[in-house]
Amino acid sequence: MAAFELGRIPRILFGAGRITQLPDLLKEYGSHILLVTGARSFRESSAYAELMADLAKQGLTSDEALVTGEPSPELVDQTVERFKKGAITAVVGIGGGSVMDAAKAIAGLLPTGNSVMDHLEGVGRGLPYTGTPLPMIAVPTTAGTGSEATQNAVLSRRGLDGFKKSFRHERLVPAVALVDPMLMWDCPQPQTAAAGLDALTQLLESYVTKRSSVMTRALAGDAIFRVARALPIACEGGYDEPVQQARSDMAYGAMISGITLAYAGLGAVHGLASPLGAFFPIPHGVVCGTLVAEVTAANIRALEQRAPESDALTHYTEIARPLTGVRDDPVQARLALVDRLRELVDSLAMPRLGAFGMTLDDVDRVLAHCRGGSMTGNPIELEDDELRRVLTDRL
Repeated sequence: MAAFELGRIPRILFGAGRITQLPDLLKEYGSHILLVTGARSFRESSAYAELMADLAKQGLTSDEALVTGEPSPELVDQTVERFKKGAITAVVGIGGGSVMDAAKAIAGLLPTGNSVMDHLEGVGRGLPYTGTPLPMIAVPTTAGTGSEATQNAVLSRRGLDGFKKSFRHERLVPAVALVDPMLMWDCPQPQTAAAGLDALTQLLESYVTKRSSVMTRALAGDAIFRVARALPIACEGGYDEPVQQARSDMAYGAMISGITLAYAGLGAVHGLASPLGAFFPIPHGVVCGTLVAEVTAANIRALEQRAPESDALTHYTEIARPLTGVRDDPVQARLALVDRLRELVDSLAMPRLGAFGMTLDDVDRVLAHCRGGSMTGNPIELEDDELRRVLTDRL
């Protein structure tokens, strides 16, 4: 068996209704919390009002910070400056991946007061992180990034010189991931679809990446099947039992995708997502959703042509068989996998890149900024022409 490594993961509290345990949980970490949320969805829900009332009953006080859109280094630094002298004892991030990423960065920097640009990969000052973060509790309200289980906080600056980079350290792993699928029941269909395809992409990529191991594939393999089966049902909406079960499977799959990506890495979809998310106003889940089928097709084609003995081809076949029912012919199974992904992307109406202002003239600029990072984990190095075909097929 090949060597592998699995580092720290959060304490995980999973299940419908778990949000009611948050006030008691927070008492373990002191009396004054910083609550980081999105601007609207959770704050306008009954769960927010109930949580604030329960915190008051427990004698807990709180400050609040809002995250709108994908978090920037400036937002993190401004929040740290605002609250670094506020006697915060714990940070709670309740929202989608952007909220949890911001909350992790804030929890990591409040004790030091440093700028996140001191530590941001590739664009920061390159200083090692030596702080001790405040305890951070991650409460996802979407089933997508798996940020509740990862050690990186992804921050973005958009524009011609934009970037999408990580503040990463094992100490940033949340102390607790409280995953309550009930918080996701009212998530709108477009967000459910995009977040779900992000989770599916992360599971697929971490299954076939160069760093995948027997353990990460064991976790990802089951979750891939659950997410692929559950996502169309979850997107139907409503509150009946099949939809509730689908939401639970999605919440579980997203959390597992965070664990597997942290220790197996990702691939070309996320390599392209970095410059696309930096240069254009494309939500991360939409980037993943619109690219996953075509990148999978490109990877399989390249592996069959240039590395037919690669373990990654075997891993693609292992995924394809239960998802497609094609069990005898591995080549046909892999073709069927691509067809299944394309059907899923089409049925969930994933927007094309052109809907966000990207044109053919932008393709080479994206290619020039996609190497390194997640792209290095792709099971085979895709040539520029192969990546260009992926992008143009989804314009």
